[in-house]
Amino acid sequence: MTPPRSAREALLVETLDEVARLIRQVEALVPALDQSRQSLAEVQGALAGQLASFETQLTALTDKAKQQAVQHILARTDEAARRSAEVQARAMSDAARVAFGAEVGAALQRLKHLTEHGAASSPRAWERWLTHVAAAAVGAALAWTLAIALWVRG
Repeated sequence: MTPPRSAREALLVETLDEVARLIRQVEALVPALDQSRQSLAEVQGALAGQLASFETQLTALTDKAKQQAVQHILARTDEAARRSAEVQARAMSDAARVAFGAEVGAALQRLKHLTEHGAASSPRAWERWLTHVAAAAVGAALAWTLAIALWVRG
């Protein structure tokens, strides 16, 4: 190659050298860019797999949380129902006790009235009424006791 004859040619040769050097550098970048693109594609595939795994785990965790919430609600509902049944049983037992007391009291009042008025008319007639009243009182007591026992068990 002949040396440049003017400054313009020298400048042109130097510019061409710079352009040739830039072209070599760009050509050297092509494999690095291809490798970077391939690495990005691999990373994207790995991230997609991890995302699918994460979604699966999140779904499983959500389902487990739902099941635990439902179990908690069921347990609290059963507990509330049990307490309500106990309160109702106590209330019915108390009501039965009061009703039985009223029935026995009324029966005793009738018996007293009959004995006071019946003793004057017949000396042995009150014994028959007393037997009937006692049988009715015992029958009522047994019926209330049986009703309460069956209700509490049921």
